[in-house]
This record gives sequence, C-alpha cells and structure tokens, in this order.
Amino acid sequence: MKREIIQTLDGSTTIQIKEWDECYHSKHGAIQEAQHVFIKNGLSLFQNKQISILEIGFGTGLNAFITFLEGKKMNQLIDYVGVEAYPISSEELVSMNYVEELNAIDYKDVFEKMHQCNWGEKEVFENDFSLTKRKQLFEKIDDLDRFDLIYFDAFGYRVQPELWSTAIFKKMFDALKNNGVLVTYAARGVVKRSMIEVGFKVEKLEGPPGKREMFRARKTL
Repeated sequence: MKREIIQTLDGSTTIQIKEWDECYHSKHGAIQEAQHVFIKNGLSLFQNKQISILEIGFGTGLNAFITFLEGKKMNQLIDYVGVEAYPISSEELVSMNYVEELNAIDYKDVFEKMHQCNWGEKEVFENDFSLTKRKQLFEKIDDLDRFDLIYFDAFGYRVQPELWSTAIFKKMFDALKNNGVLVTYAARGVVKRSMIEVGFKVEKLEGPPGKREMFRARKTL
C-alpha cells in the first residue's frame, strides 16, 4: 500500500496510508495526541515508580521517544517493549521531525538508535530507559502479568477491526499486572464492550485535539 509523509496540525509529521485514509498518528497533531493519550492519561499515573510499558504499534517510535523524554524529567526507570509487525523504512524515519518539534536535539542519537537497535534484544538508553522491540503480530503476544501500562495504538477499528477484538483485549488483560492500565485514543462502543467482556473496568475521558473522547481501562482483580 502507498504511504506518504504528511504534516499534522501541530507541525509534527506522521505517515498516511492512502488506500485506507489512515494515519499512524492523528492528523490533528501527532505529538499532541501522544502527549494527551499516552503521557497525560497513562504514564503520569505512575510518577516516581519503576514501570514496565507495552506499546501495541511501535510504528514511528514517537510514543517511545516521548516516554523516554518524560522519564528523564521524572527521573523514572522505564522498561519499554514495543511490538510492531511491519516496521517503517529508513527513508520514512529520516522524514520524521519529532526531535526538532520536541526541542530534543540533545537526544537525536537516542531517537535514531531506537530504530537502529536489533529486534528482540534489550537496549539500554542512559541507564534509566530500556527498549525491546519485538517484530510480532499482535495476536502472537503471550505475556502474563508483566506490564504496568499498555499503550494501545493500533490502526483504527474502521480499517482493522480484528485488532480491537475480544481475543486481542484478552491478551492485553493477561499481559497486565493487577491494577495495570491500558490507554488508547479509541472511543467506539464496540471497543468498550470487548474490553469489559474480558474483565477491564473502562472509563471514558476527554480525547486529544480533534477527538471528543478516549478510553482508559484498568485491570483490577
């Protein structure tokens, strides 16, 4: 499928899949979406704690990079696992302007290394952030009671409803520790019902720019 780099409304870039009219990040602001959904409503719940994070859809690396930067601010130890079945190309990577838009030139090498490090191997960045990228289909995930937080950033239900199924959310529920949290930009009723069916307690929150609502789900046994 044809992919192209586009600029979103906050000035940051994303990748658009033309045939689907679907983007890796919100057209209304890639960085704003990541900060609102995954940092404000996810990572911020675990301040001053060592945390393990699973990202569903590593993609451009934006969520991982912002999490690294936030972890530096909070002096937080983060163990990050990013799952991606179809990595972006090196040509697409160099077109991403996140380092500049986040005023993070001092960490440009970190962003690049996140994409260059080997799949399946843990890489440590600055002693307080570790990244393991897994080239894996989401349905193959079989972690148990491992993660405190999940960033669920798969392509939308409209184009890939199978990624938002009860079977996938059961895997997410199992992968979380008790009292773990899953955050996603999604807010469809069918998604909420699948989450509830597998045991999540779901709350509806204000969405990022351009989106009215989003979900946060908790595993409480």
